[in-house]
Order: sequence, then structure tokens, then C-alpha cells
Amino acid sequence: MQTLLKKSVSLLCLMVLFTAVSAFKINPPAKKIKLGFIPLTDCAPLVAAKELGLFAKYGVDVELSKEASWANIRDKVLNGELDGAHCLFSMPLSVYTGVGGKAGSEMKIAMVLNNNGQAITLSKDFCGLVGFKEVNKAAAAVKAVKARKEVTFAMTFPGGTHDIWLRNWMAAAGINQKSVGIITIPPPQMVANMKVDNMEGFSVGEPWNGVAAAQGVGFTHIASQDIWKHHPEKALVVNSKFAAEDKEDLKKVMKAIIEACKWLDNMGNRKKAAAWLTKPYYVNAPLAAIESRLLGSNDLGCDLGVQKYKDDYMTFYNNGVVNTPRKSHAMWFLAQYVRFGYLKAEPNYKAIAEKLILDDLFAEVAKEMQVPVQPDMKPFKTTYDVNFDPANIDDYLKATKK
Repeated sequence: MQTLLKKSVSLLCLMVLFTAVSAFKINPPAKKIKLGFIPLTDCAPLVAAKELGLFAKYGVDVELSKEASWANIRDKVLNGELDGAHCLFSMPLSVYTGVGGKAGSEMKIAMVLNNNGQAITLSKDFCGLVGFKEVNKAAAAVKAVKARKEVTFAMTFPGGTHDIWLRNWMAAAGINQKSVGIITIPPPQMVANMKVDNMEGFSVGEPWNGVAAAQGVGFTHIASQDIWKHHPEKALVVNSKFAAEDKEDLKKVMKAIIEACKWLDNMGNRKKAAAWLTKPYYVNAPLAAIESRLLGSNDLGCDLGVQKYKDDYMTFYNNGVVNTPRKSHAMWFLAQYVRFGYLKAEPNYKAIAEKLILDDLFAEVAKEMQVPVQPDMKPFKTTYDVNFDPANIDDYLKATKK
């Protein structure tokens, strides 16, 4: 009888233990997701998502990795060292077409991180020859400087957004692009290179235009939003394997970033964001340069005063306008590669956009977050260019200035 009682007690204990273990099921640790960024103000959505604990809120373990150049970002996304990155919107298009990498290499565009907020800085050699947005005076100013020295401009990646803003400005100004040098310099190295006279102008993201103005080595000639208001700028770009095999984790990453973008577009939060960005492990630039332009106030330099942007400063959400990755925008960038001689033959615009832009995935995330999806494949116009119709790119290329 005692033996039977002992067995019954033992069985009861095992059942209680099993029930307890089942009730407190231990989940395996979340997979580490590694996202790269370049030290620019518009890496803010990734930084805010990390600092606000939003990645953790959505159940993903994200490590941010500061990278030295866009070429580093490209290589690490393609070889899998990075699952994704803060990236120039047009870089995957440049890489896929062979302009800025091995043709056929796929980097997927999951969402847009920001609109606006880049600029073209001219060196103090141009001070007094051309002012803010005086595009009609730029060609004569270049000619005047060329009488004394060779003129070189810098951008950050062939076929990247900064490259295309530079070339659009030159076309609008009537500057022959073959008459000047165009070189590639990583964003954080722009100001140092201008100090030692390696270039007379550069196209880059903030805060480096603001830093150049503050240090008196150059002045802001034109902002990218003056070239195309509310243009796509940086994107969350991911490698193909992450997009295909970890779709649910990618969606969680996107949700955290969208929430961060909303937080950043509350202007009352931007000083806090600037305080994070100034840290050495993020942008590592003076707080004043980051904060002022993040708030839409650009001290131009060269005694040109302050330009205040009211609705077209750097935006991250803008009531849902920013984040939709649009195929028509991708097709516009591809058309620029033909326009400026990067590609000798026209690519299959639509097929490339459909291959690289994860608009269906974004639509899923947007629906779950009740975020609007923006209309696509409609004609649009940038400030100094002719109308762009994604359904009739040939007519655009015939009419636009080279």
C-alpha cells in the first residue's frame, strides 16, 4: 500500500512539473539582425528605433553597424555580413545595372526612410560669384574658377542619389559635365577633402553641408529639396536572403522603423534625436550642425544668411507620404543613368523596378500598421526638369537636358 502511495505521489509531482514547464514555455532567443548605416543625419530612423527600444518592442534583436562608405554597405549587404542597411535609394539600381557594382547583383528596397535634406556645397572659391539657388549664375562661376584652377566636384557613390542631384544641378545650370572632374568621396570625408582643396564642390547628405558652412570652407548653394521637393533619399535596403527567408522578422524591423519615423516627425523630438546622432558611435558631428538642419534652419555660409524650410526640410513620415517605395521613382533614377551616359542602352525599367522594390511587402506592413500606401506609376516633375511619365520614358529622354 505504501509503495502504491509513493508511486501515486511521484506521478502527481511529475504531472505538476510538466504542467508548470508547459505554462512557462521558454522561447528561443531572437536571431541577431545586423543593419548597417553611414554617419549621416538621415540614419536617424534606425538610431531612433534602437534608442527608443522599438526593435525590442516588435520582438527583433537588431545590432547597428557604422560603416565607412557606401561601397562597404554594398559589399556587406551582398555577401550577407549585413542583413540590411540605411542606403541610398538608387544604390540597388546602380549596382544591379553595373553602374556601381557587379551587374545583376540584387539588393532589395523595402521602404523609404526619408525625403529631402541633402545639398550641394561649393567651396569658398565660389563665394561672391554665385549665391543660394542662383542656378543661372553657376556656369559662369565655374568658368571663372576654371580660369585659375581645375574644377572638381565630389559625390558619394556612382549612380547614387547624391550623384544624381549633382548631375541634375549641372544640367539645369548648363555646366558641361565633361568639362569638370567628378570623383567619389565617402560622406564623412567631404569636409576634410574640401579643406585640402581636393574639390571645389560636393553633393552629400547632412550634416556635412552644415559642417562645411560652419567651418568656413564652403557654403550651401542649393538643397536637394530645391531640385526635387519631397524626393526619395535613403531607403531600408536588405539582402535577398533576408527578404526571402526571414520575411516576418523583416516586417517587424519595418514596423519598428515606421514607428520611429513617426516619432521623428514630431518636431519636438528632433533635439533629442540630434543629441543621439552627435555621439561618436553614430554620426560624430557637432550637435549644432545636426540639430539646426534637422529643424529646417540652414545657415548657408558665405554671408548668405539663414534659409528656413517650412514643409520641405528632412521628413521621415510626413503623414505617410515618405515611406512607400515607388517603382516610378526607381524608373526615374534608371532613366538618369541613360540620360547622363552611365548606360549606353535603355534597361528594362519596369522589370528592374519590380525585381528590386518590395512594394507588396510594404503594403502588408502598411495595412497591419494602418499606414497609407502612396499611389505609384503616375507622372511627376522635378524643379528644373521636364515632366517624367513612367509609361513614356523615351519622350522624357528626348526632351530633358543632358
